[in-house]
Amino acid sequence: MFFEKRFLRTIDKIRTQVSVPLRIELWNGRQFDFCSNPSVKVTIPSSSALRYFISPNLNKLGEAFVEGHIRVEGSPKNVFEVAEGLARTVTAELPSVFQWLTHHSRDQDREAIQYHYDVSNDFYSLFLDPNMVYSCAYYRDEKDTLDLAQGQKLDHILNKLRLKAGETFLDIGCGWGALVIRAVEKYGAIATGITLSQNQFDRAQQQIRLAGLQDRCRVLLCDYRDLNERGAYDKIASVGMFEHVGLKNLPVYFEAVHRLLKDDGLILNHGITTSDVESRWIGLGAGEFIDRYVFPDGELPHVSLALKEMASAGLEVVDVESLRRHYALTCEAWSNNLESHRAEAERIAGERRYRIWQIYLAGCAYGFSKGWMNLYQVLCSKAENNALRQQPLTRDYMYPPSVMSPSGP
Repeated sequence: MFFEKRFLRTIDKIRTQVSVPLRIELWNGRQFDFCSNPSVKVTIPSSSALRYFISPNLNKLGEAFVEGHIRVEGSPKNVFEVAEGLARTVTAELPSVFQWLTHHSRDQDREAIQYHYDVSNDFYSLFLDPNMVYSCAYYRDEKDTLDLAQGQKLDHILNKLRLKAGETFLDIGCGWGALVIRAVEKYGAIATGITLSQNQFDRAQQQIRLAGLQDRCRVLLCDYRDLNERGAYDKIASVGMFEHVGLKNLPVYFEAVHRLLKDDGLILNHGITTSDVESRWIGLGAGEFIDRYVFPDGELPHVSLALKEMASAGLEVVDVESLRRHYALTCEAWSNNLESHRAEAERIAGERRYRIWQIYLAGCAYGFSKGWMNLYQVLCSKAENNALRQQPLTRDYMYPPSVMSPSGP
């Protein structure tokens, strides 16, 4: 009775403040509609699950769904519109300081990476493109296929870096190896990738062998802090990596990049940022959900903090580009792919893990479309060597005609 009374008070409060396309149905058949034609139905099968709807936020609602305490029907977009509406009505936005307590030791970072990426290569293959590129794609047209858009993204990065034949190239957080393979096969570079994921390492090694690139391409299972090759690389890319570094470790990270880069080299950092200027977690409980279920210890800086730490490490910013709309399209494609392979995903990873990824990918598509977070590509050179003078005066070189057509893996 305690939960029921508080639940009814919450429902009455929400109804007076917002109209969302929601119907809630209780275990006893009682229904609560929040508009005249609801497109989302939430079934609450027991009184104990009412607690998730007392001062609901995205963390509590996500937990209820993932743990199977509620059933949800409706399109992902409508579901998140409803969830956001409920959370904004009754949740006070309070800054979270928990993320600042994360230490990001080598062991801690390795465990976090393995939790996220070592689910199963077969699981990831269900929603990624054939080359297993797990980062924001680059759409020249919203009708582009995911496969095409990911190939365009790889070229977009390597063209920005002006990668040339014979140059040494490092990919920090190389995933399953698509970028280093592209750098060697299409651009003639000598490439190294590093990852902390055993599954990624194993598949990348296999793909390199299948392509016959062992003499020019390698992948190492190691932490970026353990690379001691001072000034060894002409060009460096870091794609979807610095989200795992931790806010306190950003100086360590960018100093490592500076140390590894040749004096006249270039670094492109491609990473997710928060829209909160204080670099706090994504609001409404979304950050807590992601930390608990998806990315343990992940921390998003605001782009201003990232640029500050780059400058402090001796890196001069050459170019900044937002790909937020591209990531919304990418996550939507991933979400649709996973949904179309639901039975196989549940067989591989289990129903609970499937629900985590279902809500995570659909939520990211929604969050990027709404501007809760962003994705920036930041191109830098070493400031002290005035390497910027070697850069072209315009951006024309970033968009050569050759990238308009698909090519290679």
